[in-house]
Amino acid sequence: MILIVAASTSTSLCGLRNLEELDIDGNELWGPLPSCFCNLTSLRVLIVKYNNFSGPIPSCLLSNLKSLEYIDFSYNAFEGSLSLASLANNSNLEALYLQGNRHRLEVNTEEPTWFPSFQLKEFTLSNCVLNKDAYGVIPSFLKEQNALRRLKLTDNVMTGNFPNWLLDNNVALEWLELNGNNLSGAFYLPSNLNLVSMTWLDASANIIDGELPSWIGSILPNLEYFNMSHNLFEGRIPPSMAKHCMSLTLLKLSGNNLQGQMLPRNSNLTNLAILDLASNNFIGDISPGILNSSFLQALDVSNNFLSGTLPNWIANFENLLVLMLSSNLLEGPVPLSLCNIKSLFLLDLSSNKLGPNIPPCANVTYMRFLHLANDMLAGHFPEFLLGGSSIVTMDLRHNALSGEVPSWIGSLKNLKFLMLQGNNFEGLIPLDLCLLKNMSILDLSNNNLSGQIPSCLKDLRFGNDEVSTDLYDALGMLIIVPGARVGSTFESEVVQFMTKSRLESYKGNILKLMSGMDLSWNNLTDFIPLVVGYLSELRALNLSYNHLTGPIPKTFSNLKNVESLDLSYNKLTGPIPPQLTEIYTLSNFRVAYNNLSGRTPDQKNQFGTFDEESYEGNPLLCGPPLARCDGSNLGQGTPPSFNHTREDDSWREAFLWSFAGSYVSIRIGFLVLLIDNSSFTTKMILAFTKFSKCYTKYFW
Repeated sequence: MILIVAASTSTSLCGLRNLEELDIDGNELWGPLPSCFCNLTSLRVLIVKYNNFSGPIPSCLLSNLKSLEYIDFSYNAFEGSLSLASLANNSNLEALYLQGNRHRLEVNTEEPTWFPSFQLKEFTLSNCVLNKDAYGVIPSFLKEQNALRRLKLTDNVMTGNFPNWLLDNNVALEWLELNGNNLSGAFYLPSNLNLVSMTWLDASANIIDGELPSWIGSILPNLEYFNMSHNLFEGRIPPSMAKHCMSLTLLKLSGNNLQGQMLPRNSNLTNLAILDLASNNFIGDISPGILNSSFLQALDVSNNFLSGTLPNWIANFENLLVLMLSSNLLEGPVPLSLCNIKSLFLLDLSSNKLGPNIPPCANVTYMRFLHLANDMLAGHFPEFLLGGSSIVTMDLRHNALSGEVPSWIGSLKNLKFLMLQGNNFEGLIPLDLCLLKNMSILDLSNNNLSGQIPSCLKDLRFGNDEVSTDLYDALGMLIIVPGARVGSTFESEVVQFMTKSRLESYKGNILKLMSGMDLSWNNLTDFIPLVVGYLSELRALNLSYNHLTGPIPKTFSNLKNVESLDLSYNKLTGPIPPQLTEIYTLSNFRVAYNNLSGRTPDQKNQFGTFDEESYEGNPLLCGPPLARCDGSNLGQGTPPSFNHTREDDSWREAFLWSFAGSYVSIRIGFLVLLIDNSSFTTKMILAFTKFSKCYTKYFW
């Protein structure tokens, strides 16, 4: 008897004693898993995944149901502890899945000592607290398993050396995932192994060191997915892998210490779709060894030491969606052949010496993310971007671009992150910027922009937007490898933005939540528009180093989400609105070097954490944490009285000694002149009298 439940109460199933298969996958069931399931002794298949079951998994489910062949507890909210020793007598068990339980469930495989009577074909144990009392060791019962085809032990903080014995014992293994643990030691493969069935091997995000085995290509000839990123591997990519692993569709070795040429010249990776070698120590030109990979969709060799020019043959990859070459030593012009790539989704050439132009024929029709920061671009705002109506991120920071920000920028309706910091743009902030309703981060800092801050900026939602779902999915960099769904193969889109006086990198879900506007280090003048205070979704606002005048708008109290507010180095006047103390999210506040007056805001809530640096350079401002204040008439903005400092006293003392010497010299001169010329002496006495009065008035 087989029962598949779409939506029902699970307890009503307990009377079905002859039930063999129970599948309640993907409902909204919650609460503890019914212990009466332990009485369904005929069950061969039990699937309860994708619900919201909580509490412990009843141990009797494993010990009583000895006919079970297939168990799946995944993607619930189970808590407590579970010992797999309860499965010791389940001789029919072939598949056990337990993943996605939010690290709430402790799973013990080591105590007491037990010997399994089953031979698993598929075993998944992920996102659990594994063997807490045994320092997270790899489940030792797996040493008794020799029929495994799929094994997934991810994100369990497992310790110990890479389990080479798993490959020795399971020659039919097809799929092995060990990523997200603390496995160490060498990745050793005996040269006499022949793992022809293995297509998927992922041991990324561990601390495995040494070199990749030189014979890996002959041992794993049918490998399709190989991910050893974020480990401590050294040496070079083995020629045997580049020549014999012709089935590889994904090769990801980023975040290691690999060196030499990025790929051997005789590489024969004809099915390669994704090559990620970022953050290593590769040198030399971009290797022509990838030319045989005509189906390449994504190439990431960023953050290496590659040099030379961007080769013309880069356009041979007609299917290229992602090209990431940032933070290398590439130089010279960007080749015209770049225009032949029709479907680029992400282009990152930042932090090289490329320029001064990007070919005007560059195709940005399908582009979502464009990063050209820290290059050598010059001239006016690139005209080819006029066709980039799908662009979400445009990063042109720190180049030598000049002229005005064009009005047509308002036609880029999907633009969400606009970064123009550190160029030579001049003129007014174009009103067409206010048409970019989806804007989350706007950075125009370190330019020569002038005029007023446009009041229409109030129309920007800064995070409270309605961007279509496909653009949000794009932030996850979803790549499809032929024959397998890889998911977030590349890191999420990263945007850098200065906030809280430091440069931060935002990506993934944090990037979706971040919003900010930076207009600092320009020549902006006039009052701050009141409507800026209604940008309630802003988390960072920087208007420092301009020539802004007038008061701080009281409307700033509406910035309920702002965490960083910098108005320093302007010409602002009047008191600091006391209503700002109602912004409970504020953690960085600066109004230094203005002409503000009156009392500082009460030191309550977050304002009790701001020190003197937040207020310095405002001589008419008084109150904690500033040292100066006489306590009188501060409510009317009356300038406070100041006591002489120690430095003032030293200067005064030096002046007095100097004056005394001058006084003696003048008296002697008088005596001489008195004898010679009585008329002249009279005039000098009058002058000396006036000088003495000034001295007495200002220095005694």
